[in-house]
Amino acid sequence: MAKKLFIKTHGCQMNEYDSNRMQDLLGISHGFETTDNEEEADLILLNTCSIREKAQEKVFHQLGRWKKLKDKNPNLKIGVGGCVASQEGDNIMKRAPQVDIVFGPQTIHRVPKLYENVAENKLESVDITFPKTEKFDHLPEQSSDGPTAFVSIMEGCNKYCSFCVVPHTRGNEISRPLDDILKEIEGLAEKGVKEVNLLGQNVNSYRDSKLKTKGLGLSNLIRSSSVIEGIERIQFTTSHPFEFGQDLIDIYQEVPQLISYVHLPVQSGSNDILKKMRRRHSRDEYFEIIDKLKSARSGISISSDFIVGFPGETEKDFLDTLDLVDYVGYDESFSFIYSPRPNTTAKDLEDDVPLEEKKVRLQELQHKLENSALSISRKMVGETRKCLVTNISKKNPGEFQARADNNKVVIFSCSDPSMIGEIIDIEIVEARNKSLRGVAI
Repeated sequence: MAKKLFIKTHGCQMNEYDSNRMQDLLGISHGFETTDNEEEADLILLNTCSIREKAQEKVFHQLGRWKKLKDKNPNLKIGVGGCVASQEGDNIMKRAPQVDIVFGPQTIHRVPKLYENVAENKLESVDITFPKTEKFDHLPEQSSDGPTAFVSIMEGCNKYCSFCVVPHTRGNEISRPLDDILKEIEGLAEKGVKEVNLLGQNVNSYRDSKLKTKGLGLSNLIRSSSVIEGIERIQFTTSHPFEFGQDLIDIYQEVPQLISYVHLPVQSGSNDILKKMRRRHSRDEYFEIIDKLKSARSGISISSDFIVGFPGETEKDFLDTLDLVDYVGYDESFSFIYSPRPNTTAKDLEDDVPLEEKKVRLQELQHKLENSALSISRKMVGETRKCLVTNISKKNPGEFQARADNNKVVIFSCSDPSMIGEIIDIEIVEARNKSLRGVAI
């Protein structure tokens, strides 16, 4: 009987990608089959994220629940990976002795060997090193069970924003060779994938040469990906305004496969706070990028990330953020209350915005962002949009889910499951808070 693998993933799309690749690795190397029932698992892996407050506590609470499973089944093996693992190392095992394996984001390819070590009672079961792109050299061909797929093109970040743990948990920026990425995309296209999402912590710093022109490496990759037979849509995430150069803006005019959407985190609308955050751009420079993008691609949707209540944020600073939201007109965004993170320079700043004030500001910002997104959705009613049918609706098995050409979720009725993976025309008939309702043409 095949061994069972259960993986729980916290955090970003990079972690989702890593979890999927570990699933492929362990299936090939040890014959593991995945399960949604942790109680029947022979190996449980927790892929962690440390970007938000209390991330470590969330991990140890989960490990405490799994300890009961291990008490029932002593042969069960438990592994912890991701950014909390990178940050805490073997301290995880000291605090939670039920854990057998600890690995970082750059060593997921070594998980099969770490598992073997534990199974054979060897000592080497912790590996949180940063072996550059070795991980990608050892990953098997990516499996795919749908029309969309993530493709990791680079890892790490060199920006060292004062609030961010990523450079410490995922290391410095390292780009994969262009040919390797294109080969992976070609393989996915042969399996029926029609849309690829190019992933990286700071994806527009991707380099395929020694040229340092901002965004040139990513624009070259997008251009090369667009000519691969079968690839009909391309998107990328996450971007940094500092390296969103003209080359990358121009690609929106040149490549129609690039969807009309960009995620461009700004974090704050205040120049004073942006400086404290070490973001390397001003609000005016951000506005300039937005204006150029809207000029290059009419109707492009913009999303962003925001941090509320950063140390020193005054009421005026917060109002500057609200003003920026009004100017840009965001389609979708993520906003969070500031919390100090380990190994960041911001943790040494006085966290002087009261928690209650942070909550009030967050609520006001989220209300404005939701209204902005709903306004964009309402303007789409009556339009016919090209939509990629991605799956059956999660809420209603009798309906299907699609993504419009600006990445909006569209729900529509259909009785033909063969529509999944097709790009079809859908007339938008209703705008909802988190999605659109449409009718297939």
